[in-house]
Amino acid sequence: MSFKNKVVLVTGASSGIGAAIASKFAEEGASVIIVGRNETKLKEVEAKCQRNGAKVLMLIADVTKDNDVVKMMRVAITWSGHWGIDILINNAGIAETADIWDENAMEVYERVIATNLRSVVFLTHLAVPYLTKNKGNIINISSIGSFAPLSTGYFAYCASKAGLDNFSRAIALDLATKGVRVNTVNPGPVRTDGFQTVGEEELNKFGAMTALGRISEPDEIADLVLFLASDKAKAITGSSFVSDNGTLLKRN
Repeated sequence: MSFKNKVVLVTGASSGIGAAIASKFAEEGASVIIVGRNETKLKEVEAKCQRNGAKVLMLIADVTKDNDVVKMMRVAITWSGHWGIDILINNAGIAETADIWDENAMEVYERVIATNLRSVVFLTHLAVPYLTKNKGNIINISSIGSFAPLSTGYFAYCASKAGLDNFSRAIALDLATKGVRVNTVNPGPVRTDGFQTVGEEELNKFGAMTALGRISEPDEIADLVLFLASDKAKAITGSSFVSDNGTLLKRN
């Protein structure tokens, strides 16, 4: 799959799934705009993309701040030569927890919704004119938490991801007439930075939750994203793709 002459914007690109997605697109010839808050880690991703010969723009931004997002888009469009972007990957997200009876329940809910859902809506709103012009596509990184709560304390996270899935389907219908495709990828447990801190014993516990007895690597999710962004998936829009090693199956 070649993405030569394509411009891809990836949020939450400083580590984990976002970093893997950016790197994979760079390997396939895309120009990559990487967005994140951790400058040190983002520079590492930038260097990796550049080693693959890609043109890279690194942007430090907080997607929950409208001013940051507006500035980010302005810089990105100028950098791309006003051609805009072809592929938008909304990957930035948090999984902060609280029980509904906790004093901080609404604070947690508002932070999670702001990051996982509202920021996606706003960035998509700003990007759509360029995606429409380029007949591009949008891939939103959701979660199997949109289908079922996998643990207690995740009411905000599950609500945000369920909202993200339905938002994606709604705009897929809206944008189909403009030639823009929209899909979601819904991972289960993935070996990201958050998991690295828990130790191998805890990782094995997460693996035991899955039917296949393993957790995914970020590159596996990135491969699925690249497929959906390619012409090989030109008939696919408004769909959610689960990659969870059978976690949902084992719950049945």
